[in-house]
Amino acid sequence: MRTVLKVSLIVCVVAVLLVVFGTFYTLEEGQQAIIVQFGRPVGEPVTAAGLHLKLPLVHEVRRFEKRLLIWDGDPNQIPTKGREFIWIDTTARWRITNAKTFLESVATEAGAQSRLNDIIDSVVRDQVSSSELIELVRSASWQVPKEEALEEVPAEREEELKKQVSRGREEITRTILTEARKIIPQYGIELVDVRIKRLDYVESVREKVYARMISERKRIAAQFRSEGEGRSAEILGTMEKELRLIRSTAYRQVQEIQGKADAAATRIYGEAFSRDSEFYTFLRTLEVYGEKANKNSVLILTTDSDFYRYVKQAIPGSEPRLPTLGPRATIR
Repeated sequence: MRTVLKVSLIVCVVAVLLVVFGTFYTLEEGQQAIIVQFGRPVGEPVTAAGLHLKLPLVHEVRRFEKRLLIWDGDPNQIPTKGREFIWIDTTARWRITNAKTFLESVATEAGAQSRLNDIIDSVVRDQVSSSELIELVRSASWQVPKEEALEEVPAEREEELKKQVSRGREEITRTILTEARKIIPQYGIELVDVRIKRLDYVESVREKVYARMISERKRIAAQFRSEGEGRSAEILGTMEKELRLIRSTAYRQVQEIQGKADAAATRIYGEAFSRDSEFYTFLRTLEVYGEKANKNSVLILTTDSDFYRYVKQAIPGSEPRLPTLGPRATIR
């Protein structure tokens, strides 16, 4: 009997505990909840944080985030209005505004992410296909570069740079957000923001763009080299001109100095030799003896030749008749 009472008491205590703990539930900040009875939502969503009541064993609590959630789509290859294929990678921020509608339509966050994939990707594809590439890249505040910046740009690129942008990237993004917001509310979701995270050419187009960029850089480099070579030739030409001028001036000065020196030497020699012509003849004859005229030729002279006159006069035993200096000659 006592055993039965103990078991009954334990069962009652357990039942009371189950009822107590099954009746209360807590909701944290940043969360919202919806009560589900046999799989169907009951009542309005609970958004206030704290302790709340529910029917034990009958009601089930489904909790959802109130904070911003991030949607990150897969990169898509989309053609622009000009038929340039590009990769578009978009991202968005969203929140659950109506937990009951959200539960009835998509049930979970994974289901919401899948539905956002379909909606946002479709809107992005429509907007990109109806826009020019230049509008996706530039902003509406784009300003045409000044003429100085366009001097080194090819003609075809200059026309592209001067092209005015009717719709910028910001306006296209706002249009994507507006169009997507028209569909999203029926799922209990608010789309806060949509952004183009990355925009890039497909591989084939990227190679062509890189090739054009390389060609452009090479053209600019060739222009710089040509200007440098022209400047170098100009500097070298100026240097050579100045060098020739310096050399010619120096050569002229040397010739003038040598001419004055030769004139002075000739004058001195003339004054010295004019005092005694016989002495001059004797000196010149000795110089000819020392020069030995032409080594490759043979000179045949008789002993009576005047060429040996002073040699014969210098033979021992003969009467010397060497020329003498005049009375006014002096040795300096």
